[in-house]
Amino acid sequence: MGRRWRDGRGELVVVGGGEGSSVRVPLEIATSYRARTKGLLGRDSVCGAILLSPGSSVHTFRMRMPIDVAYLDRGLRVIDVCTMRPGRLGMPRLRARHVVEAEAGVMGEWGLRKGAQVEVVEARS
Repeated sequence: MGRRWRDGRGELVVVGGGEGSSVRVPLEIATSYRARTKGLLGRDSVCGAILLSPGSSVHTFRMRMPIDVAYLDRGLRVIDVCTMRPGRLGMPRLRARHVVEAEAGVMGEWGLRKGAQVEVVEARS
C-alpha cells in the first residue's frame, strides 16, 4: 500500500471533517529530499497545507510562525496532531509515514484530528 507522489500541488481531503462533510484543502506536496528539507522554512504564511512524504518528525528551527502538525500512518489515518512554536524539535512518531503541516489553528477547523482519515489528490498536469 506504498504511496508515491511527486513534488507539486494537489488537495488534501479530510473525510468527514467539518460538520460531517469532506473538507478539501489546497496542498503542496514535498517528496524530494530538497523539497522536504525546505518545507515551510522562511515563509510568513501558507495557503492550505504541505505534505512531507516520507516523514515521521519535523522541527521548527528558523520558522517564522507556529504550525499545526498532523502525523499520518501508511493508510493516511491521522495518528497524532500537535501545534509547534518556532524553534522546537518534534519527537518522531513510530508509525508515522507522512507529515502534514499548516498554520497553527486551522487543522481543528478542518476536522483534522487523531483518528481522522485523509486522502491526497494530486493535481493533473
